[in-house]
Amino acid sequence: MTTQLRTSEPRPPDFREPGSAPRWRIGVGAAVVAALVLFGVLVVVSALRSGGAAVSDVPLTSGSTPATSRPTASASASAGPTVFVHILGRVRKPGLYEVAGTARAVDVVAAAGGFQNDADQAALNLARTVTDGEQIVVPRVGESPPPLPPAGSDSSASDPGTAPVDLNAADEAALETLTGVGPATAAAIIAWRDEHGRFESVDDLLDVTGIGEKKLQKLRDGVVVR
Repeated sequence: MTTQLRTSEPRPPDFREPGSAPRWRIGVGAAVVAALVLFGVLVVVSALRSGGAAVSDVPLTSGSTPATSRPTASASASAGPTVFVHILGRVRKPGLYEVAGTARAVDVVAAAGGFQNDADQAALNLARTVTDGEQIVVPRVGESPPPLPPAGSDSSASDPGTAPVDLNAADEAALETLTGVGPATAAAIIAWRDEHGRFESVDDLLDVTGIGEKKLQKLRDGVVVR
């Protein structure tokens, strides 16, 4: 006598129909197939990236020439012996500068901070090679540039009387080369020039603090207004 389960009675948890496969076996098989497919895809992608990395990793630049390739004002100066050049007039930092022996006028102007806005740049030959002991005067636009001393000549440095100092272009160092002019008087001359714009005549020195008729007579032959 056989006992049949009624359809209305609950089945035990481990009961399955004859011939049916467990569900967990099907799930494991699908997972293995998916893992193999994923591994194959990763291999292909890795091979493709290793072959094209050199191209994809190179950044592209929009500029045609880097800014550092531009020639600078001091590019013509090279290492070696140096010379001293005195530059004054319409530059931002007049004074005495030590530059390379192969430097040109443009290098001295660059060392002095560049031209002022009212400088007459066309009055200078910026490509000229400078010499030791040379004085460069940068005039204002509309002024007549002073005559250049002979190349290599030190006469202007040893004898200030042969090269009158331009009151409208000289800096303190140049003014102090004049007889009876020290740092205080030189500063007063420049202060008056900055306040009034320019000297119209040598006699304007009488308006400068510390300069009277006696000192003016000493200065008259050594200065000029251009």
